[in-house]
Amino acid sequence: MRRRTSLLAALLAVGVGVSGLAGCAPGADGGSGGIGPAQIDVDTPELRAAKEAAGVEACEPGDAEPTPDGLPEVTLPCLGGGEAIDLSRLEGPLLVNLWANWCAPCREEMPALQQFHETYGDQVAVLGVNYNETDPAGALDLVAETGVTYPLVADVDQVLRPLAPFAPLRGLPMTVLVDADGEVVYAEGVAFDTYDEVVDLVADHLPLAPAAPVPPDASPTSEVTG
Repeated sequence: MRRRTSLLAALLAVGVGVSGLAGCAPGADGGSGGIGPAQIDVDTPELRAAKEAAGVEACEPGDAEPTPDGLPEVTLPCLGGGEAIDLSRLEGPLLVNLWANWCAPCREEMPALQQFHETYGDQVAVLGVNYNETDPAGALDLVAETGVTYPLVADVDQVLRPLAPFAPLRGLPMTVLVDADGEVVYAEGVAFDTYDEVVDLVADHLPLAPAAPVPPDASPTSEVTG
Protein backbone atom coordinates (compact mmCIF):
# COMPACT_ATOMS: atom_id res chain seq x y z
CA MET A 1 0.00 0.00 0.00
CA ARG A 2 1.19 3.54 -0.69
CA ARG A 3 1.68 5.64 2.41
CA ARG A 4 0.33 9.05 1.52
CA THR A 5 -1.48 12.09 2.82
CA SER A 6 -3.28 14.14 0.22
CA LEU A 7 -2.17 17.69 -0.50
CA LEU A 8 -3.79 18.16 -3.88
CA ALA A 9 -7.36 18.56 -2.66
CA ALA A 10 -6.31 21.24 -0.23
CA LEU A 11 -4.29 22.99 -2.91
CA LEU A 12 -7.28 23.15 -5.20
CA ALA A 13 -9.54 24.37 -2.45
CA VAL A 14 -7.50 27.05 -0.74
CA GLY A 15 -4.27 27.38 -2.65
CA VAL A 16 -2.12 25.61 -0.06
CA GLY A 17 -2.05 22.15 1.46
CA VAL A 18 -2.99 21.63 5.08
CA SER A 19 -2.09 18.02 5.63
CA GLY A 20 1.20 16.58 6.89
CA LEU A 21 3.31 14.27 4.79
CA ALA A 22 4.22 10.70 5.52
CA GLY A 23 7.95 10.14 5.55
CA CYS A 24 10.81 12.33 6.75
CA ALA A 25 10.11 15.80 8.11
CA PRO A 26 12.70 18.45 7.24
CA GLY A 27 14.99 18.62 10.21
CA ALA A 28 14.63 14.92 11.03
CA ASP A 29 17.52 12.58 10.20
CA GLY A 30 19.91 15.42 9.49
CA GLY A 31 17.85 17.97 7.55
CA SER A 32 18.35 21.59 8.57
CA GLY A 33 14.63 22.37 8.81
CA GLY A 34 15.16 26.09 8.19
CA ILE A 35 14.27 28.19 5.16
CA GLY A 36 17.30 30.50 5.16
CA PRO A 37 20.15 30.18 2.62
CA ALA A 38 22.14 27.04 3.27
CA GLN A 39 25.25 28.23 1.36
CA ILE A 40 25.97 24.71 0.19
CA ASP A 41 27.78 24.35 -3.14
CA VAL A 42 26.17 21.76 -5.42
CA ASP A 43 28.63 22.29 -8.27
CA THR A 44 32.23 21.44 -7.40
CA PRO A 45 34.85 19.45 -9.32
CA GLU A 46 34.34 16.54 -6.91
CA LEU A 47 30.56 16.58 -7.37
CA ARG A 48 30.91 16.82 -11.14
CA ALA A 49 33.17 13.77 -11.11
CA ALA A 50 30.74 11.84 -8.89
CA LYS A 51 27.81 12.74 -11.14
CA GLU A 52 29.68 11.63 -14.25
CA ALA A 53 30.75 8.37 -12.61
CA ALA A 54 27.15 7.63 -11.62
CA GLY A 55 25.93 8.21 -15.18
CA VAL A 56 23.36 10.83 -14.20
CA GLU A 57 21.74 12.46 -17.20
CA ALA A 58 22.28 16.13 -17.96
CA CYS A 59 19.72 18.70 -16.87
CA GLU A 60 17.78 19.92 -19.89
CA PRO A 61 15.87 23.22 -19.54
CA GLY A 62 12.48 23.32 -21.22
CA ASP A 63 10.86 25.96 -23.37
CA ALA A 64 7.22 25.52 -22.41
CA GLU A 65 5.12 28.54 -21.44
CA PRO A 66 4.45 28.84 -17.68
CA THR A 67 0.86 28.14 -16.65
CA PRO A 68 -1.07 29.38 -13.59
CA ASP A 69 -1.72 25.80 -12.45
CA GLY A 70 1.74 24.52 -13.27
CA LEU A 71 5.08 24.36 -11.53
CA PRO A 72 6.36 27.61 -9.98
CA GLU A 73 8.69 30.00 -11.80
CA VAL A 74 11.75 28.92 -9.84
CA THR A 75 15.18 28.23 -11.28
CA LEU A 76 17.16 25.49 -9.54
CA PRO A 77 20.80 24.52 -10.10
CA CYS A 78 21.68 21.14 -11.52
CA LEU A 79 23.08 18.81 -8.84
CA GLY A 80 26.70 18.07 -9.67
CA GLY A 81 26.97 20.76 -12.32
CA GLY A 82 25.13 21.57 -15.51
CA GLU A 83 22.55 23.98 -16.76
CA ALA A 84 20.04 25.37 -14.25
CA ILE A 85 16.36 24.59 -14.80
CA ASP A 86 13.32 26.85 -14.55
CA LEU A 87 10.66 24.43 -13.32
CA SER A 88 7.82 26.42 -14.90
CA ARG A 89 9.34 25.94 -18.36
CA LEU A 90 9.54 22.15 -18.23
CA GLU A 91 7.31 20.20 -20.57
CA GLY A 92 4.97 17.49 -19.38
CA PRO A 93 4.12 14.75 -18.91
CA LEU A 94 6.52 14.88 -15.99
CA LEU A 95 7.08 13.24 -12.61
CA VAL A 96 8.91 15.42 -10.07
CA ASN A 97 10.24 13.70 -6.96
CA LEU A 98 11.60 15.56 -3.92
CA TRP A 99 14.18 13.60 -1.93
CA ALA A 100 17.18 13.92 0.35
CA ASN A 101 20.07 11.75 1.43
CA TRP A 102 18.91 11.91 5.07
CA CYS A 103 15.40 10.64 4.25
CA ALA A 104 15.08 6.86 4.68
CA PRO A 105 11.84 6.43 2.65
CA CYS A 106 13.44 8.43 -0.17
CA ARG A 107 16.38 6.05 -0.24
CA GLU A 108 14.09 3.03 -0.36
CA GLU A 109 11.93 4.25 -3.24
CA MET A 110 14.65 5.54 -5.57
CA PRO A 111 15.26 2.18 -7.33
CA ALA A 112 11.53 1.99 -8.15
CA LEU A 113 11.61 5.50 -9.61
CA GLN A 114 14.70 4.60 -11.64
CA GLN A 115 12.94 1.51 -12.99
CA PHE A 116 10.00 3.69 -13.99
CA HIS A 117 12.41 6.09 -15.71
CA GLU A 118 14.03 3.24 -17.62
CA THR A 119 10.68 1.78 -18.66
CA TYR A 120 8.45 4.81 -19.21
CA GLY A 121 10.87 7.74 -19.46
CA ASP A 122 10.00 8.24 -23.12
CA GLN A 123 6.39 8.87 -22.08
CA VAL A 124 6.77 10.57 -18.69
CA ALA A 125 10.03 12.31 -17.86
CA VAL A 126 11.40 12.03 -14.32
CA LEU A 127 13.14 14.84 -12.46
CA GLY A 128 14.61 14.48 -8.98
CA VAL A 129 14.84 17.51 -6.68
CA ASN A 130 17.48 17.06 -3.98
CA TYR A 131 15.70 19.06 -1.28
CA ASN A 132 17.05 20.58 1.96
CA GLU A 133 20.27 18.66 1.46
CA THR A 134 23.19 19.09 3.87
CA ASP A 135 25.54 16.67 2.13
CA PRO A 136 25.53 16.83 -1.70
CA ALA A 137 28.45 14.39 -1.88
CA GLY A 138 26.50 11.89 0.20
CA ALA A 139 23.46 12.48 -2.00
CA LEU A 140 25.43 11.58 -5.11
CA ASP A 141 26.84 8.53 -3.33
CA LEU A 142 23.24 7.44 -2.77
CA VAL A 143 22.44 8.14 -6.41
CA ALA A 144 25.26 5.85 -7.47
CA GLU A 145 24.21 3.19 -4.95
CA THR A 146 20.61 3.14 -6.16
CA GLY A 147 21.48 3.35 -9.85
CA VAL A 148 19.57 6.58 -10.41
CA THR A 149 20.32 8.24 -13.75
CA TYR A 150 17.38 10.62 -14.27
CA PRO A 151 18.22 14.36 -14.14
CA LEU A 152 18.68 15.94 -10.70
CA VAL A 153 18.40 19.53 -9.54
CA ALA A 154 19.01 20.91 -6.06
CA ASP A 155 16.97 23.04 -3.66
CA VAL A 156 19.23 23.26 -0.62
CA ASP A 157 17.65 26.58 0.42
CA GLN A 158 14.10 25.15 0.43
CA VAL A 159 12.87 27.70 -2.08
CA LEU A 160 9.98 25.41 -3.02
CA ARG A 161 8.65 24.99 0.50
CA PRO A 162 6.14 27.91 0.52
CA LEU A 163 5.13 27.59 -3.14
CA ALA A 164 2.23 25.68 -4.67
CA PRO A 165 2.00 22.81 -5.42
CA PHE A 166 4.63 22.01 -2.78
CA ALA A 167 3.30 24.15 0.09
CA PRO A 168 3.26 23.46 2.90
CA LEU A 169 6.03 20.91 2.43
CA ARG A 170 6.44 19.24 5.81
CA GLY A 171 8.20 16.03 4.87
CA LEU A 172 9.81 13.86 2.24
CA PRO A 173 9.48 12.19 -0.15
CA MET A 174 6.99 14.08 -2.27
CA THR A 175 5.79 13.38 -5.80
CA VAL A 176 4.23 15.85 -8.24
CA LEU A 177 2.76 14.95 -11.63
CA VAL A 178 2.45 17.44 -14.49
CA ASP A 179 0.34 16.76 -17.58
CA ALA A 180 1.10 17.56 -21.21
CA ASP A 181 -0.49 21.00 -20.83
CA GLY A 182 1.87 21.89 -18.00
CA GLU A 183 -0.79 21.66 -15.27
CA VAL A 184 -0.16 19.93 -11.96
CA VAL A 185 -2.59 17.03 -11.68
CA TYR A 186 -1.23 15.41 -8.54
CA ALA A 187 0.83 16.57 -5.56
CA GLU A 188 1.20 14.41 -2.47
CA GLY A 189 3.59 13.14 0.11
CA VAL A 190 3.98 9.53 -0.95
CA ALA A 191 6.52 6.81 -0.26
CA PHE A 192 6.54 4.10 -2.91
CA ASP A 193 7.20 0.55 -1.80
CA THR A 194 7.37 -0.98 -5.29
CA TYR A 195 7.82 -0.12 -8.95
CA ASP A 196 4.24 -1.24 -9.64
CA GLU A 197 2.97 1.41 -7.22
CA VAL A 198 4.77 4.10 -9.21
CA VAL A 199 3.27 2.82 -12.47
CA ASP A 200 -0.24 2.58 -11.00
CA LEU A 201 -0.12 6.08 -9.57
CA VAL A 202 1.11 7.67 -12.78
CA ALA A 203 -1.44 5.73 -14.86
CA ASP A 204 -4.20 7.07 -12.61
CA HIS A 205 -3.36 10.64 -13.59
CA LEU A 206 -1.49 10.63 -16.90
CA PRO A 207 -1.84 8.70 -20.19
CA LEU A 208 0.52 5.76 -20.03
CA ALA A 209 0.80 3.26 -22.87
CA PRO A 210 1.93 -0.30 -22.11
CA ALA A 211 5.69 -0.55 -21.85
CA ALA A 212 7.77 -2.62 -24.24
CA PRO A 213 8.75 -6.06 -22.90
CA VAL A 214 12.01 -6.10 -20.94
CA PRO A 215 14.72 -8.23 -22.64
CA PRO A 216 15.39 -11.50 -20.76
CA ASP A 217 19.05 -10.60 -20.27
CA ALA A 218 18.33 -7.10 -18.90
CA SER A 219 20.09 -6.33 -15.65
CA PRO A 220 17.81 -5.79 -12.63
CA THR A 221 17.44 -2.32 -11.18
CA SER A 222 19.72 -1.59 -8.23
CA GLU A 223 18.20 -1.91 -4.76
CA VAL A 224 19.04 -0.37 -1.43
CA THR A 225 18.85 -2.33 1.77
CA GLY A 226 18.72 -1.10 5.31
